Amino acid sequence: MAIKTRTYSTDGKREMTIDEFKRWLKKFDSDKDGRINRDELADAIRVTSGGWFTKRKSKHIIRSVDGNGNGFIDDNEIKNLAEFAEKHLNVRILYL
Repeated sequence: MAIKTRTYSTDGKREMTIDEFKRWLKKFDSDKDGRINRDELADAIRVTSGGWFTKRKSKHIIRSVDGNGNGFIDDNEIKNLAEFAEKHLNVRILYL
């Protein structure tokens, strides 16, 4: 489930539109409830960047972007997640 993106040659950030970001994220919605929970986000982080502490990272991200505090990222909070990804996860989101 790699991210199909274009890459900026100058800064190396993965580039995708907001719609591509949403479609990619929905691939990790394992229970198909329309929301992303901490474990699903950890899977997305693991696939994207690999590495250590994905559960801890996903918990931090959920806390940072979950506007209503319910422990999930829903459609209304995807923009918050996209902004977080741009700042911290080496991704550039295009709003076309």
